[in-house]
Amino acid sequence: MNVNLMIQKATQTLIDHVDELTSLDQAIGDGDHGLNMRRGSLAIQARLPELAGQSLNDILKNLGMVCMGTIGGSSGPVFGTLLVTMGKQLPAPPVSPGPADFAQALAASIAALTKLGKAEVGQKTLLDVLDPVQRVLAAGGNNLIAKVRQCANDSAAATAQMDASRGRASFLGDRALGHVDPGSRSMALIVCAVCDVLQSEPSPSVIHHPSSIAQ
Repeated sequence: MNVNLMIQKATQTLIDHVDELTSLDQAIGDGDHGLNMRRGSLAIQARLPELAGQSLNDILKNLGMVCMGTIGGSSGPVFGTLLVTMGKQLPAPPVSPGPADFAQALAASIAALTKLGKAEVGQKTLLDVLDPVQRVLAAGGNNLIAKVRQCANDSAAATAQMDASRGRASFLGDRALGHVDPGSRSMALIVCAVCDVLQSEPSPSVIHHPSSIAQ
């Protein structure tokens, strides 16, 4: 699993979609989500050389700390907690985590985020992407990467029809309807970028654990 390429792909995707994310957040939030995610992505890209040789667990935890330190607003703690929790929950080397391990790590991350933000699934947040993706991973089966990608995109789009009860969007009431949650869209972009890299690998149905970041 080429972790370096996944990180590069995911962060560059967020940078490339800064205008879209900004527009989404201008509709129901502070309008700074796109710029915050770009700032965090650039900080992560700058740290990639330092992460060479680290385990996946340590990489995720370190990237989580970068998010907390560089991404403004609530997104920093949210994405930081997600990554740090996954880094703690995934099995450490030499165990090679598979889809079920990632599903369990995501479940722990969802619980941590629920506690952090007092938010629940169905309240128009990135949990509305993470939870269905976690369920697809837990179910396993054939064409898993394609299913995860489709799930992430569909789930983010579905937030447009949800009432917002957390964050600034909650103050808009019915006016938030029809607008995709920007955090959910960011999460879907990240998931799809990872899926794209996995799909391009020789055995996309198997997730291997790297002994170091592939260069």
